[in-house]
Amino acid sequence: AFDLDRVEVLRGPQGTLFGRNTPAGIVKFESARPTQTLEGYGRLSYGRFNSSNFEGAVSGPIMPSVLLARVSLLAQWRDDWVDNEHTGENDVLGGHQDLAGRVQLLWTPIPALEARFKFHARDLDGTARLFRANILSKGEGGLVQDFSRGSIAHDGRNEQTLSTQGLGVEVRYDIGDFQLVSLTGFERLINFSRGDIDGGYGAAFLPTSGPGEIPFPSETASGIPRLQQFSQEVRLMSPAARRLDYQVGLYYFYEFVEMEDFNYDTLADGALDGVARQEQESTARAVFAALTYQMLEALELGTGLRLSHDAKDYTAWRDQAPVVTEKGPLGPIHQNPQDTVWSGDLSLRYQVAPNVQTYLRAARGFRAPSIQGRLLFGDVVTVADTETILSFEGGTKLRLWEQRLHLNMAAFQYFMQDQQLTAVGGETNFNRLVNADSTIGRGVEAELIFMPITALEVSAGLSYNHTRIDDPNLAIQGCGAPCTVLDPSIADGIYAINGNSLPQAPKWIADVALHYVLSLPAGVRLVASTDWAYRSRVRFFLYDSVEFADEWLLIGGVRLACLLPHANVEVALIGRNILNDTSPTGGIDFNNLTGYVNEPRFWSLELVRRF
Repeated sequence: AFDLDRVEVLRGPQGTLFGRNTPAGIVKFESARPTQTLEGYGRLSYGRFNSSNFEGAVSGPIMPSVLLARVSLLAQWRDDWVDNEHTGENDVLGGHQDLAGRVQLLWTPIPALEARFKFHARDLDGTARLFRANILSKGEGGLVQDFSRGSIAHDGRNEQTLSTQGLGVEVRYDIGDFQLVSLTGFERLINFSRGDIDGGYGAAFLPTSGPGEIPFPSETASGIPRLQQFSQEVRLMSPAARRLDYQVGLYYFYEFVEMEDFNYDTLADGALDGVARQEQESTARAVFAALTYQMLEALELGTGLRLSHDAKDYTAWRDQAPVVTEKGPLGPIHQNPQDTVWSGDLSLRYQVAPNVQTYLRAARGFRAPSIQGRLLFGDVVTVADTETILSFEGGTKLRLWEQRLHLNMAAFQYFMQDQQLTAVGGETNFNRLVNADSTIGRGVEAELIFMPITALEVSAGLSYNHTRIDDPNLAIQGCGAPCTVLDPSIADGIYAINGNSLPQAPKWIADVALHYVLSLPAGVRLVASTDWAYRSRVRFFLYDSVEFADEWLLIGGVRLACLLPHANVEVALIGRNILNDTSPTGGIDFNNLTGYVNEPRFWSLELVRRF
């Protein structure tokens, strides 16, 4: 995200206007719009690993009050910084080049009509995720003692490319006191990613291999040679600032995607050793309505309803099986699931006092049937049925001490039926979809914004989250790697996961940030800010194990800036992960105790010039 006007966080269930499955809320990134006057900025930074970043925008009128334009650009480079100990090469992985741009036109031919055209594109050439062999400590968990983030030992290739283009058109037309809104989107994408999945070199049956035991080599790639999306939404909105506000709308979405999976024989200089392909055509249609009604001066009712129909036409086949599987071509295999489901939300907001507000919100959402059919190693296409979720939230918002203290508190509960879960990897190295009979989640959260003095702002957040899978009959494969599974075994290599929490779902999440401004003569300001984010233990897979988990993560950042307002210049020193927290964030479980880790400590200098 770059050249943003604002970031909005809409908390709580959003079951009507923002899709059909948003139980926790949404985060909206709003691009800066074209302006009536000529303005712009440039932001240049340089940091560790010879990282450089340029972000800039120019905005202004082409035809005053009729046609406005804004051009935005983002360019990022980072040198390779990870050594390959197997080949003896230094600084061969970890870098990237990322270019993105956006052009906007805002056309207002008459006062009642406004049309915004937004074209965006991105091109990325860099390093795919770096898998690292046997970095998880067997029987203990956590990283092994001799782990080094700056080195790997790979014998496979690594590459990643991404290219996207898109066009968005937003049209607003005033019809008397009503407004008609049209939102149109076109997207295209091409992607390819190849990596050394076993994270090491050689194999146990060869004279040399490592680090640790590598049962067999694994080098694969996935690509999307073609993806096309089209979406269209039309809304009719009632006059604003009335006792009853409402809107009704229609939505349509179409997608066609081709997917490819490849296997390579690392021991034969990376020769192609397997090809599987997928095609999927998806359509979604919806009709929706939402309203807010001021029942009393202090009491507001909000409600909405959405009826959606989703359909997929899916085909998968295997052209060539990896030699090690002793299989042949397969397919084509066809699936065409579809469903019609309603979703919606209902809320009450009560203004207890001018500085105290309480609310209750309920929502029903869903996820349409999903398909998993990567046939490179497996022979089965799995389909997960529709997932539904019923969620509730209640809370209080306080504005105290002449608006210097903001305190928001909330409690939530949700119930999922037939949750779609992905059983990843395992002993057979094949992903499959399953439906959990029931999943529950509940928790509490609090957010504080405090300004004890004008120059200092303190913000903090804390949440407790409990999730649980309730399905006595749900069992999945455990790891193919030599990990220590903690769940009960019901058959050889099969484990029951009833009662487990969801993967990557920490019980505790906390954050705190401080922002201090020191005013100096001539309008000069020194700004110091720091932010910290913490999470408790997470598991990487549906089953629980000692090794494939991380106990905690603490990431801190700092920014020290000097603002020279008369020159419209800002100079800053920026640090991310300043304590150099090194934590595994995921793993590969079918070969060895493979993992991958978070980003290292990073420092940079930044110069901003506005005009």
